Amino acid sequence: MTLLNADITHRIIGCAFAVHNELGPGLKEGFYQRALAVKFEQAGLSHAEERAVEVFVDGVTVGLLYLDHLVEESVVVEIKALPHKLTNDELGQVITYLGATGKEVGLLFNFGGRSLEFRRVFPSKQRDAWKHRIRRYAWRPPKP
Repeated sequence: MTLLNADITHRIIGCAFAVHNELGPGLKEGFYQRALAVKFEQAGLSHAEERAVEVFVDGVTVGLLYLDHLVEESVVVEIKALPHKLTNDELGQVITYLGATGKEVGLLFNFGGRSLEFRRVFPSKQRDAWKHRIRRYAWRPPKP
Protein backbone atom coordinates (compact mmCIF):
# COMPACT_ATOMS: atom_id res chain seq x y z
CA MET A 1 0.00 0.00 0.00
CA THR A 2 1.39 3.37 -0.98
CA LEU A 3 1.84 6.19 1.52
CA LEU A 4 -0.91 8.13 -0.28
CA ASN A 5 -3.35 5.21 0.07
CA ALA A 6 -2.40 4.85 3.75
CA ASP A 7 -3.40 8.48 4.32
CA ILE A 8 -6.64 8.04 2.36
CA THR A 9 -7.62 4.86 4.25
CA HIS A 10 -6.89 6.60 7.56
CA ARG A 11 -9.20 9.48 6.59
CA ILE A 12 -11.93 7.08 5.39
CA ILE A 13 -11.79 5.14 8.67
CA GLY A 14 -12.15 8.42 10.56
CA CYS A 15 -15.26 9.24 8.51
CA ALA A 16 -16.71 5.79 9.26
CA PHE A 17 -16.16 6.22 13.01
CA ALA A 18 -17.86 9.62 12.85
CA VAL A 19 -20.87 8.05 11.08
CA HIS A 20 -21.09 5.19 13.58
CA ASN A 21 -20.82 7.59 16.52
CA GLU A 22 -23.66 9.71 15.11
CA LEU A 23 -26.02 6.99 13.89
CA GLY A 24 -25.11 3.96 16.01
CA PRO A 25 -26.10 0.43 14.97
CA GLY A 26 -29.48 -0.83 13.82
CA LEU A 27 -30.10 0.97 10.53
CA LYS A 28 -30.11 -0.44 7.02
CA GLU A 29 -26.92 -0.37 4.98
CA GLY A 30 -28.13 2.47 2.73
CA PHE A 31 -28.26 4.93 5.64
CA TYR A 32 -24.59 4.33 6.40
CA GLN A 33 -23.67 4.53 2.73
CA ARG A 34 -25.33 7.93 2.32
CA ALA A 35 -23.96 9.21 5.64
CA LEU A 36 -20.45 8.19 4.60
CA ALA A 37 -20.89 10.14 1.35
CA VAL A 38 -21.67 13.25 3.42
CA LYS A 39 -18.61 12.69 5.64
CA PHE A 40 -16.37 12.08 2.61
CA GLU A 41 -17.49 15.40 1.12
CA GLN A 42 -16.87 17.20 4.42
CA ALA A 43 -13.40 15.62 4.59
CA GLY A 44 -12.60 16.72 1.03
CA LEU A 45 -12.42 13.15 -0.30
CA SER A 46 -13.64 12.58 -3.84
CA HIS A 47 -15.86 9.53 -4.13
CA ALA A 48 -18.28 7.71 -6.37
CA GLU A 49 -21.28 5.90 -4.90
CA GLU A 50 -22.51 2.65 -6.46
CA ARG A 51 -19.65 2.70 -8.98
CA ALA A 52 -20.37 0.15 -11.69
CA VAL A 53 -17.44 -2.01 -12.77
CA GLU A 54 -17.70 -4.18 -15.87
CA VAL A 55 -16.38 -7.70 -15.48
CA PHE A 56 -14.79 -9.32 -18.51
CA VAL A 57 -13.91 -12.92 -19.21
CA ASP A 58 -11.95 -13.52 -22.40
CA GLY A 59 -12.82 -9.99 -23.56
CA VAL A 60 -16.58 -10.47 -23.12
CA THR A 61 -18.63 -8.56 -20.52
CA VAL A 62 -20.15 -11.11 -18.16
CA GLY A 63 -21.72 -8.72 -15.67
CA LEU A 64 -21.37 -5.68 -13.47
CA LEU A 65 -20.17 -5.20 -9.92
CA TYR A 66 -21.40 -2.24 -7.90
CA LEU A 67 -18.92 -0.80 -5.41
CA ASP A 68 -20.54 0.94 -2.44
CA HIS A 69 -17.89 3.67 -2.77
CA LEU A 70 -14.72 4.24 -4.72
CA VAL A 71 -12.76 6.93 -2.87
CA GLU A 72 -10.10 9.06 -4.56
CA GLU A 73 -10.23 6.60 -7.48
CA SER A 74 -8.02 4.28 -5.41
CA VAL A 75 -9.79 2.75 -2.38
CA VAL A 76 -12.75 0.36 -2.64
CA VAL A 77 -15.17 0.78 0.30
CA GLU A 78 -17.75 -1.92 1.08
CA ILE A 79 -20.41 -1.29 3.72
CA LYS A 80 -22.33 -3.83 5.76
CA ALA A 81 -24.89 -3.47 8.54
CA LEU A 82 -24.84 -7.01 9.90
CA PRO A 83 -25.79 -8.14 13.41
CA HIS A 84 -22.87 -10.62 13.36
CA LYS A 85 -19.11 -10.17 12.99
CA LEU A 86 -17.65 -9.98 9.50
CA THR A 87 -17.02 -13.37 7.90
CA ASN A 88 -14.81 -14.68 5.11
CA ASP A 89 -17.77 -14.27 2.73
CA GLU A 90 -17.78 -10.49 3.17
CA LEU A 91 -13.98 -10.43 3.00
CA GLY A 92 -14.11 -12.48 -0.22
CA GLN A 93 -16.50 -9.97 -1.73
CA VAL A 94 -13.98 -7.14 -1.26
CA ILE A 95 -11.10 -9.30 -2.55
CA THR A 96 -13.23 -9.99 -5.63
CA TYR A 97 -13.85 -6.25 -6.08
CA LEU A 98 -10.12 -5.56 -5.82
CA GLY A 99 -9.38 -8.20 -8.44
CA ALA A 100 -11.98 -6.79 -10.81
CA THR A 101 -10.85 -3.18 -10.40
CA GLY A 102 -7.10 -3.67 -10.08
CA LYS A 103 -7.10 -1.43 -6.98
CA GLU A 104 -4.55 -2.16 -4.27
CA VAL A 105 -6.61 -1.66 -1.11
CA GLY A 106 -10.17 -1.94 0.11
CA LEU A 107 -11.96 -1.17 3.35
CA LEU A 108 -14.76 -3.34 4.68
CA PHE A 109 -17.01 -1.81 7.35
CA ASN A 110 -19.72 -3.38 9.48
CA PHE A 111 -21.94 -0.76 11.11
CA GLY A 112 -24.31 -3.37 12.60
CA GLY A 113 -22.62 -3.86 15.97
CA ARG A 114 -22.26 -1.74 19.07
CA SER A 115 -18.73 -0.96 17.90
CA LEU A 116 -17.72 -0.25 14.32
CA GLU A 117 -15.92 -3.23 12.82
CA PHE A 118 -13.53 -2.68 9.92
CA ARG A 119 -10.88 -4.49 7.94
CA ARG A 120 -8.26 -3.29 5.50
CA VAL A 121 -8.29 -5.70 2.58
CA PHE A 122 -5.59 -6.37 0.02
CA PRO A 123 -5.88 -8.21 -3.31
CA SER A 124 -5.20 -11.90 -3.62
CA LYS A 125 -1.60 -12.75 -4.44
CA GLN A 126 -3.07 -14.76 -7.31
CA ARG A 127 -4.64 -11.83 -9.16
CA ASP A 128 -6.96 -14.00 -11.27
CA ALA A 129 -8.28 -16.09 -8.35
CA TRP A 130 -11.21 -13.69 -7.94
CA LYS A 131 -12.69 -14.79 -11.27
CA HIS A 132 -14.03 -18.08 -9.85
CA ARG A 133 -16.01 -16.15 -7.20
CA ILE A 134 -17.39 -13.48 -9.50
CA ARG A 135 -20.79 -15.05 -10.22
CA ARG A 136 -21.79 -14.49 -6.61
CA TYR A 137 -21.40 -10.72 -6.83
CA ALA A 138 -21.87 -9.75 -10.48
CA TRP A 139 -25.18 -8.48 -11.80
CA ARG A 140 -26.07 -10.02 -15.13
CA PRO A 141 -28.93 -8.90 -17.34
CA PRO A 142 -31.75 -11.43 -17.53
CA LYS A 143 -31.71 -13.71 -20.53
CA PRO A 144 -34.53 -13.06 -23.02
